[in-house]
Amino acid sequence: MHVSVLSAAQMAATLAVVAWMITGFTRLPGRWLRWKMFCRATFTVITLTGTKDGRTEPVNVYDYLSPGSFILGPPQLQAVLNYLTRSGRYERVDGHGRLLNAQGEQPIEVKDSHVVL
Repeated sequence: MHVSVLSAAQMAATLAVVAWMITGFTRLPGRWLRWKMFCRATFTVITLTGTKDGRTEPVNVYDYLSPGSFILGPPQLQAVLNYLTRSGRYERVDGHGRLLNAQGEQPIEVKDSHVVL
């Protein structure tokens, strides 16, 4: 009898956890990727160009992040821009793109090496 009670309790707990996990992936109105890892994350999809000595070239911001990094918010983007200009690699960086977070999607720009929301 003890084994069947334990088994029933384990089954109930397992079903409750599975149901909770499934609802974590459902969409809320006006939200994308409700799962907490994504809800608190901020993604930036941006096209950048760096200027030095009058010449421009595309800048891949992910070349300056640690390997495997893909979550890039405005403060991290600004830190990379500061590094690129202070190190002398570029005189200025400009660009435009989209910022994605739990509040939705909004435009983001980089003007003269400064992030503008």
